[in-house]
Amino acid sequence: MLFHVRMDVKIPHDLPADEVAEILTAEKAYSQDLQRQGKWRHIWRIAGQYSNISILDVADNAELHSLLSGLPLFKFMHIEVAALLRHPSAIREDDS
Repeated sequence: MLFHVRMDVKIPHDLPADEVAEILTAEKAYSQDLQRQGKWRHIWRIAGQYSNISILDVADNAELHSLLSGLPLFKFMHIEVAALLRHPSAIREDDS
């Protein structure tokens, strides 16, 4: 199943810099591993915001929840999710 996921990150200003750096390093490794697995198909930064729009390709809602809640930045995120379905007018066969 494909999901459109918007993630807005709000790291507290009083979090120690070394802790922030550690979390960001873990976040990058985690998300890149999911990209290599084909589960995190697309990720785009939203200009001027600490936010992204991503397309995740997972088996079901439970897997999506597990992957998102496993993000090291999860506790600092507001996340919005929308399930996606192939549009009948789509011409690309590999976007399902």
